[in-house]
Amino acid sequence: MRICRVAVGDELSYGVLEGEAVALLSSHPFGPFEPDGRVLRVEEVRLLAPVLPSKVVAVGRNYAEHVREMGGDAPPSEPMVFLKPSTSVIGPGEPIALPWQSERVEHEAELAVVIGRLCRDVPEDRVADVVLGYTCANDVTARDLQRADGQWGRAKGFDTFCPLGPWIETAFDPEDAAIECQVNGESRQSGSTGDMVHSVTELVAWISSVMTLLPGDVILTGTPAGVSAITAGDVVRVTIDGIGTLENPVVDRV
Repeated sequence: MRICRVAVGDELSYGVLEGEAVALLSSHPFGPFEPDGRVLRVEEVRLLAPVLPSKVVAVGRNYAEHVREMGGDAPPSEPMVFLKPSTSVIGPGEPIALPWQSERVEHEAELAVVIGRLCRDVPEDRVADVVLGYTCANDVTARDLQRADGQWGRAKGFDTFCPLGPWIETAFDPEDAAIECQVNGESRQSGSTGDMVHSVTELVAWISSVMTLLPGDVILTGTPAGVSAITAGDVVRVTIDGIGTLENPVVDRV
């Protein structure tokens, strides 16, 4: 099932995408589904970020080749997490705005996990019970600021630095899915979720042992090797087999 969040004129709604039609829901998707009776064509709605999380928990250095390209020797033995603010989230088609403070902003294609229920201390064998589904993400990073600051809050937290979408796929196996990032049609990153150092199951269990996760919270699971700079005028596409493609233009922040 593909769960989307859409704008119909000035109205915002969740819906279920089936082919070229969207069946609108009367409430959020974190409980029993309640269709409101309206079914619209895809071209009649505008796709938004599929969820508005209370927090985005991101995992760094979770692909060994990416660790090496960043100058590291080995991935950390435990997940290394940081937070991106909810205000960094944008949806498909919305522009990534390059801040004036940075001279090098890079893309990071990632699989995103969407939490479906309030949870804490989730054992690994119960992780599937708390996951609503999965979507594509781009953990946009001001690389020069990341290195200069010595911590990642500013470099990862600018407005528009967390594109999500285009929808939440509930029937998805995260164990070995191809993930790719293209910039202007050129492949920059190409990997598999099977290359993660810490699996989705491990990450949800570990993170929920640290903090309570709320319905709609998002976990970014790390990026494969191949990150590179983006500039105004570029178009960035993150594609994950079994989910779809998230596309965003790049502009200078005004």
